[in-house]
Amino acid sequence: MNRDDLDAAVSKAVGDPNTCVLIAEAGSGKVLYRYNSATTCAREFPACDAPGSRKLSSLLELTAKDRQPRALSCNTQADASRGVGWAAGPIAGTELVYAAMMEGERAFPGRMMADRLEGAFRKAGVSKAP
Repeated sequence: MNRDDLDAAVSKAVGDPNTCVLIAEAGSGKVLYRYNSATTCAREFPACDAPGSRKLSSLLELTAKDRQPRALSCNTQADASRGVGWAAGPIAGTELVYAAMMEGERAFPGRMMADRLEGAFRKAGVSKAP
């Protein structure tokens, strides 16, 4: 994959200082690409589908094992002023998976992130979808 093309496509699709996108090998979970800083990617937020919180790395590990798509969203503040969106799944036509997180006042819902990232992966030539 061309990192510059992928960075540009991801930035246009979901770029935000509070966004992280990881791409890894399915099965092993070996990370091949990271959009944003290690600090941003290591933050914990509500899991949205279970009690407690999660880091993006744990969502990526789960997705690398089961290859199931996920699109989750919930509030990160009790007053609903901030939210988090989680998106993860296989990258079409490859042996790669991704996991993404966006948190903030204007965070995209998980489903919107998944849709936008699917397009970004196609545009950058990562996805082998027709």
